[in-house]
Amino acid sequence: MNPPLPPALSAIKIKRPWGSLRDTLLICFGICSAGVGLKGFLIPNHFIDGGVTGLSMLLSKSTGVPLPLLILLINAPFLFAGYQLVARSFAFKSLAAVIGLALLLLTVDFPSITDDKLLTAVFGGFFLGAGIGLSIRGGCVLDGTEILALLLSKRTTLTIGDVILIINLVLFLGAAFLLGAEPAMYSVLTYLTASKTIDFIINGIEEYTGVTIVSVHSNTMRQAILTQLGRAVTIYKGQRGFSGEEVDILYCVVTRLEVQRLKMLITDLDPGAFIIMHSINDTSGGMIKKRPLSH
Repeated sequence: MNPPLPPALSAIKIKRPWGSLRDTLLICFGICSAGVGLKGFLIPNHFIDGGVTGLSMLLSKSTGVPLPLLILLINAPFLFAGYQLVARSFAFKSLAAVIGLALLLLTVDFPSITDDKLLTAVFGGFFLGAGIGLSIRGGCVLDGTEILALLLSKRTTLTIGDVILIINLVLFLGAAFLLGAEPAMYSVLTYLTASKTIDFIINGIEEYTGVTIVSVHSNTMRQAILTQLGRAVTIYKGQRGFSGEEVDILYCVVTRLEVQRLKMLITDLDPGAFIIMHSINDTSGGMIKKRPLSH
């Protein structure tokens, strides 16, 4: 059984033909944003990012090999692996995106926007993360790190998250040795900013939360969620483990902006209700983004 795709790769869906133009625009904007982050912030101030992009930047600084060439060479085997593990269209689009980024870095001169280290770390990470996130939304990747993590997880006992953590740990230790402790620490901040930006671009502000509710007032609570929150509810038939009493278990999906309102609603109706919450990467269909019809 194959391991699950990393969050970034799992966000890449099979597209319909009418989405090709949108995908192309997203990838182009992603390439431009990543180019601004690299040449406008990180490269002039000798900061790096995590993953394959960061490795390319570190090798470029230590060996003098041009960064665009290293980005192409280091990503190439991982894109080939993506051809086998994900999809042919994904691999070809990713190859085109990586080539586009390399050509942009090679031919376009961006002015150095700031020499402030904190601003460089934050905004360099933001633009680079936005570029990677937009490319993922367009159906490809600009960085082969997660493909590498998926490949190694199939051949070891490590999880995908463990592999990514180890890769970046080794990378930033190498940066501390070659660039110094302070640039390495700022590079970690760059990586964290880029990671959060990627998450935001992929999931958006409406990140979903699944909520399971066990309450003796399940019928009243169901009506309140439908009418006051405008969210659909699924009912599971359950049985209490201690008493054997039958109970209706409610399940609904809300955005993270609605979580607190739902918790207050549940507390008002039944302070003793049992609630379980978990994050959801994506949803499709149902009544997630529209209010149910009034009865």
